[in-house]
Amino acid sequence: QVQLVESGGGLVQAGDSLRLSCAASGRTITMGWFRQAPGKEREFVAAIRRNTGITYYADSLKGRFTISGDNAKNTVYLQMNSLKPEDTAVYYCAASSSPPYGFTYSLASAYQYWGQGTQVTVSS
Repeated sequence: QVQLVESGGGLVQAGDSLRLSCAASGRTITMGWFRQAPGKEREFVAAIRRNTGITYYADSLKGRFTISGDNAKNTVYLQMNSLKPEDTAVYYCAASSSPPYGFTYSLASAYQYWGQGTQVTVSS
């Protein structure tokens, strides 16, 4: 069983930056970030394959958001720059121990483990 603990959310102004962290308690193959705004479905943000460092992003967020990992700390980060009010959401860390071949990184149901979520609010 893998436990995920997120941190780093908060209230910022438009244009600011924020970095989220997700510490995992066990071995994972892939870790990702999803977000869910009020009244909307959970959407994929970014993912990283732990052993190779290969990253995947939602097209709409590429260039502003960066996912990275520190294998020594078993932690992944989500650096969010130039934040916009529409980035306001609960951000969830997700992890999978499934093999990478055939793994759909943008599909929430592909991940077995989830954090409790951290609120990010961007004011205009």
